[in-house]
Formats: sequence, structure tokens, C-alpha cells
Amino acid sequence: MSKTRHVSETPATQFLRKHQIEFGEHPYDYVDHGGTAESARQLGVDEHRVIKTLVMEDEQAKPLIVLMHGDRTVSTKNLARQVGAKRIEPCKPEVANRHSGYLIGGTSPFGTRKAMPVYVEAGVLALDRIYLNGGRRGYLVSIAPNVLTTFLDAKPVECASVE
Repeated sequence: MSKTRHVSETPATQFLRKHQIEFGEHPYDYVDHGGTAESARQLGVDEHRVIKTLVMEDEQAKPLIVLMHGDRTVSTKNLARQVGAKRIEPCKPEVANRHSGYLIGGTSPFGTRKAMPVYVEAGVLALDRIYLNGGRRGYLVSIAPNVLTTFLDAKPVECASVE
């Protein structure tokens, strides 16, 4: 992997290295509100392979992480039904930051401040390689999707809807 610039360690990369998980590093120029479309464009990858890390909460304000294709949204109604919750909604940014230890736009499912249950859209697991946040804005890591189920105990769900 040729690196265009050095990216310092994050809790996410520390987690990946500690567990000897092979990953690629993909820095890009972060754009406010650019989302996965912008990172996919800059890195020249299909946005469907760029996975969003979303911090949400149930009706009791218990946090959870949802990993979703960049070009899809989460049907919170379908997700709630599948995880046995009455209601699920996105956390407010400051609450998400507190749970994860990361800034919005730089949230990784690896190395979070709090242990949270992780749910992954089933289609993500069918891809050969995925790109997700490496713990800072403007920085994605590429991994094999089975890392999510093996190391994060991510549970597959079907809650994607097209934007």
C-alpha cells in the first residue's frame, strides 16, 4: 500500500493492529457533509462498499452501532423489529461522540469508548472488501467484512432502504 501521507494511530487502528487484522489505509480530503459519496469519489471505489458507522439508541437510550452501505439508509422500523426494540433512532451528535469516543464523520466501530452491540446490514457481509472509518475524519480503512462478525460479534440484519 503506498501512502500519500502519514496517518497517526487512532483507537481503531490500535484495535486492528492488536488483533493482527490486515487492513489498508485510505486517507482522503474530508469535506463537511460530503459523506460516503465524497470519500468513495476521492478514493475511486463504489459507494456501496463504503460502510457508514451509525451510532443509534433504543427507546431506553441504550446505544448500538449500525453498519450500513454508504448508498443506503437505515429503516429504523425494520431494525427495531429485528433487534427486539420498540423504537430505534439516531443519537444526537454529542451523545454519539460520548458513546463512541469519535467525532461524527470519523466514527469507527473499532476501539469505541463504550462497548456497544453492533449490527451489520447483511449485504455488507457478501462483499469481498469493505471500506469504513479508521477513527478520524478523512481516513478509511479497508478490511475483509468477516472481521465485523469475528472481532465485533456484529449481528446481520436486513434494514437497508434506498436513499
